[in-house]
Formats: sequence, structure tokens, C-alpha cells
Amino acid sequence: MIVVTDGMEHEMNYGAVLSAAKAMKSAYGDRLCIYPVLVGNDPHGKALLQKVADAGGCGFMTTADAIASPADMADFVRKVFLSGLRDSDGDGVYDKFDQCPGTPRGVKVDAKGCPLDTDGDGVYDIRDKCPRTPKGVKVDADGCPLDTDGDGIFDYLDRCPGTPRSAMVDQFGCWNLDPIQFETNKSGITRQYVHVVNEAASVMRQNPSLKMVIQGHTDSRGTPGHNAGLSKRRALAVMNALVKKGIERSRLSTEAYGATRPIASNLTPEGMAQNRRVELVPQR
Repeated sequence: MIVVTDGMEHEMNYGAVLSAAKAMKSAYGDRLCIYPVLVGNDPHGKALLQKVADAGGCGFMTTADAIASPADMADFVRKVFLSGLRDSDGDGVYDKFDQCPGTPRGVKVDAKGCPLDTDGDGVYDIRDKCPRTPKGVKVDADGCPLDTDGDGIFDYLDRCPGTPRSAMVDQFGCWNLDPIQFETNKSGITRQYVHVVNEAASVMRQNPSLKMVIQGHTDSRGTPGHNAGLSKRRALAVMNALVKKGIERSRLSTEAYGATRPIASNLTPEGMAQNRRVELVPQR
């Protein structure tokens, strides 16, 4: 707002003028700047108009004499109408309204001049390495969901948090060791299951606090007593194999279930083969 006046005290109520300026500033906020122009050289009027400009916060006071020449008027117009409309970072939002000055060239911004954050995770799209993160999911500085146990599965998708370091997990973030199957009435580990022992030993070496429960099972053939002993020997065979790999025996325990916990039918050869097994159960 430009106010042109001679500021003569006998023609106006100074207190009312200043109060009106403050009221307008309160009503319009940053949308209002006041530019008083003093005609003449009344010292009291000059003091009042300076207070009016100060009340506006973003304007300034000048005199008619100071803007009398074409060059001075052009400078006045530039300062009043154009200086506040600069867009220094070229994002399409004028500096006076830009809440994120210095936005890199070419970056899309919102109405406040800030880079877009399409997924609303608090990380601007230009730095977001994981766009389209679901709403409400906690992210790191790169805008990616957290993966606390470092298994490659984001926490919000991880059904098995706290996976031991270096363990290979499935798509749900779970470490599932394959069962070790055995030949009928035998407790020796065959060559095809040595990789399971190696995997378990490797993960345990890298996680010194990790313990393992070794559960032995049989198919339904044989007496309960015989199967209990056989399942125990199978569990001990796996325990001894892990000890040979450098795992402390104190971190290992065995359980023998005989034929009491089948995972398949004992009516077929295939089902019985699945039941003749040892399962490795990690314990944190």
C-alpha cells in the first residue's frame, strides 16, 4: 500500500493513523507492505510516516522530492513492485513466499517452494531413494523404510524381526533352515545335507549369542522306545557335526521326539522320508 500525504498534524489524528496501520498489518500479515510518501518537509509528519512504515514491517518511507525525477521514480517502482517478486532459485515461487530457498534448478516444488515429497515420508523426492513408501512407515535419511536386522526385508514387511546377522531369509524375512533327512533306521548325515550344517555353523559363528535347539524325529515304524533313541542319535549326530565346525557345545541342545511329531503321512514312502528328520531351531 502506497500512502501519499503531507503529514500535517492539524489535518489528521496521528494516533488514529498509526493504529489503523497496525490494524491493517494485523489483518493482512505478510500480504501487506506500507510505503508512505511525504509531500513537503514537515518533521512531525515525517516521524509519523516512518512509524507507519515500520508498522508495515516490509515497506519503507520516502519523500516526494526523493522520487521526483524519472530515474528516481523508476527506482521506487522497482523496489515497491518488483523487488519482492524475485524468484532467486527459479522454482516458480517468489522469494518472499518461498519457504525453501535455494532449491536446485529443475526440481518440482509445491506452493511453498519446497521440493515435492510425494510419499509423505519427510524426505524430498530429489533425495528419496525409495519413492512410494507406504504412509506411516518409518524411513531413514535416504527415504527408505527401516531394516533393523539388516536382512534385506524392510521392517514393515518383516515377519521375523531380529534375524541373526548374515542369515539367508525368505521373502518374509524369516531364516528357515532346511530339515536334515535320514535314511531308514540310520543316524548318519548324508552328503546332500552337509550344506545345512555348514549354513547353521556359519551363521552361529557370526552371532556369538545365538543358540540352537536340535530336534530329532523318526517315521512311525519301530517301537516308541526304539524311535525315541533313534531320534536322539540323529539330533546328537547334528550336534557333533556343528561342534566339529567350531560351535561351542554349550550353545547347542537336543530334543528327541521319536515319531510323535510327523510333518507328512506315514502311509507313503515319501511321507516317511520327510518324517525321518532333524530340525534346527535358532534361539536368540
